[in-house]
Amino acid sequence: MSAEIIDGKAFAADVRRKVAAQVARLKAEHGITPGLAVVLVGDDPASQVYVRNKGKMTVEAGMNSFEHRLPAETEEAALLALLDDLNADPTVHGILVQLPLPGHMDEANVINRIAPEKDVDGFHISNVGRLATGQKAMVPCTPLGCLMMLRDLHGSLSGMDAVVVGRSNIVGKPMAQLLLRDSCTVTIAHSRTRNIEELCRRADILVAAVGRAEMITGAWIKPGATVIDVGINRIPAPERGEGRTRLVGDVHFDSAARVAGAITPVPGGVGPMTIACLLANTLTACCRAHGLPEPEGLTV
Repeated sequence: MSAEIIDGKAFAADVRRKVAAQVARLKAEHGITPGLAVVLVGDDPASQVYVRNKGKMTVEAGMNSFEHRLPAETEEAALLALLDDLNADPTVHGILVQLPLPGHMDEANVINRIAPEKDVDGFHISNVGRLATGQKAMVPCTPLGCLMMLRDLHGSLSGMDAVVVGRSNIVGKPMAQLLLRDSCTVTIAHSRTRNIEELCRRADILVAAVGRAEMITGAWIKPGATVIDVGINRIPAPERGEGRTRLVGDVHFDSAARVAGAITPVPGGVGPMTIACLLANTLTACCRAHGLPEPEGLTV
């Protein structure tokens, strides 16, 4: 058996095209342009790359992009004041504070200062609670992207046995909530789970989001299962030269691909969907703010 490779890069490009088409329609029919504000505190190199890519793709989708770059020594009170201004700005429909924040800032305090309806990361405690109780919420981007790909592959997920390996607030927990909403039977596994291999082998859908390079091998996977690998880990690659590295997921791809029915690669799987879903969330937030129908196929 050889698994179908789920092309997240192509899927994300299609999502961005759909977002751009609906943004163009909003402009033409209502004179409204969605706006996304991204706040970066400090000069973390990886964060700078993420922010630059987000800004580029926001503009390509026809949206307004607002970037706020603050020095690492910025006081938390100044950041909170900026968020208050963005919350009150009617041209800003989505707000994202790039994580991690400098150590002197309280991450939860900052995230919860964002107006829930503009929290396009879906991290605000109000959105977390709404998702958990089946109410309308802003949904975290990475789990939303995973759900979109699963729905595209399977249609209905009803009755499928899903195992999520990882219990983070950013991926594991919201992923489990979304799968529950689609009527899967859901188990969350983690580092303390007993008989984790046996548990994974029961899954029709296996979502790996544990942050351990190539932890899950083909021996853990039920023949024909769908494997969504959220992990991004950098490991040594001496075959590429001294000091070189390569990216791998939480799943050992080669062995898993011989057993699974479908699998996302790393890179090129879940990763590209995160920014695409950020744009989709910003569009959704804009439609909700103006009392317009939500974008079809881009939300839950």
